[in-house]
Amino acid sequence: MNLSSLFSRMRSRIALHEHVDLAIAEDSIRRNIHFQGPNVYILAFAIVIASVGLNVNSIPVIIGAMLISPLMGPIIGTGMAIGINDTRLLRDALKNLGVMVAISIVASTLYFLLSPLKLENPTELLARTNPTIYDVMIALFGGLAGILETCRKEKGTVISGVAIATALMPPLCTIGFGVATLNIHYALGALYLFFINSVFIALATFVGVKYMGFKKVSVLDSSRERRNKRIMAFAIIVLIIPSIASAVAVVRQNNFERNVESFIKTTKVLGNNYVYDYRTTHDGRNSTVELFIAADELDSSNKETLYQLATEQGLGRGQLMFNTDILGGSMRGGKLTQDLLARQSATIATKDSTIAHLKQQIERMSQAELPYQQLASEIKAQYPSVNGVTLARGTATQPDSTQQSSEVLMVQLSSTPTLPQADRIRLTQWLKVRTHTDDVRIVE
Repeated sequence: MNLSSLFSRMRSRIALHEHVDLAIAEDSIRRNIHFQGPNVYILAFAIVIASVGLNVNSIPVIIGAMLISPLMGPIIGTGMAIGINDTRLLRDALKNLGVMVAISIVASTLYFLLSPLKLENPTELLARTNPTIYDVMIALFGGLAGILETCRKEKGTVISGVAIATALMPPLCTIGFGVATLNIHYALGALYLFFINSVFIALATFVGVKYMGFKKVSVLDSSRERRNKRIMAFAIIVLIIPSIASAVAVVRQNNFERNVESFIKTTKVLGNNYVYDYRTTHDGRNSTVELFIAADELDSSNKETLYQLATEQGLGRGQLMFNTDILGGSMRGGKLTQDLLARQSATIATKDSTIAHLKQQIERMSQAELPYQQLASEIKAQYPSVNGVTLARGTATQPDSTQQSSEVLMVQLSSTPTLPQADRIRLTQWLKVRTHTDDVRIVE
């Protein structure tokens, strides 16, 4: 296979035109722009469901709400309107996008005003307030998948996946939470994330429309087209720059947390010092870790050692803070020390109790073990005709009986001639006394 044939196969493999229907796609996008009738109620219900999910930190509930909501229509319509130069469609799309945002914020605000559940650490809500470049990438590639699915002749489940991946609803719910609780940080952060998702889904739609060759409604003059491109580029840059800065901060904080964990593992116990807890703080570009140390005395030598170990783990000297005031300056009088010693004593007592119990079990097992060789020798001394003895301790039980099982000693003798019945009875009584077993059974 030559190179040109390989390229030809690749082009046929990635070609789109045979698999898309642009006329049906355009009609579908135009119809899905409008928020009227059932769509209004469905959106409000989905927003409330997503708000509940965010309120209780339930990811499955949030995903379910995103599958219900009809949010993609106006955003994809905006991207297509720009791509085909349809000013009227652009006005309609933006107007319906505004209606959609208004309905969502009102519904989520009302929910959070009425909800009796107040979370101290709403992690799912907080996650919607710090958008990064990764959110940009998700929105862009999700939008590309969305426009391709809209144009594809054979429809699949891609749109549902795009709705989940781009996560348009949670930011709107978080805006409502910020409004309801008068938390401007939550509201602005979530609003920024929603704008990122919307703009880059629209941008992906614009790129898809241009690439697949949607028919333009009007032809712009070159100067106006250049101006529109400059406006789009400026808006994209304005949105991307803060998200890149946020992503850098997230990566830096993640690296710092990992370095702190590694540092704590190597310095948990250092001489008479014990790091029993730590707390990290991130303030803009500056990250610090506060070490809570139980120590006799944290002198300059101890601190210098900790500084050196921290440097080896990628932490700066200025990022370490020490807290030993809780001990009251002494390892002997502090409440923390007493708690640690009490906890250690309790642990030791538990282990001692376990060891004693195991020793008792071993002792009982040792006592229950029969001196098999000694018994065989004693039987042989009493009955010289016995030339073989097999001893086994077991349990006798009746499957159909409610009585408890009993211990039994089975004795198999090999004797020439066979022991008389009187000797067998005498041997049985002797074995009961000798082995402290009530049930002895002799088999020849």
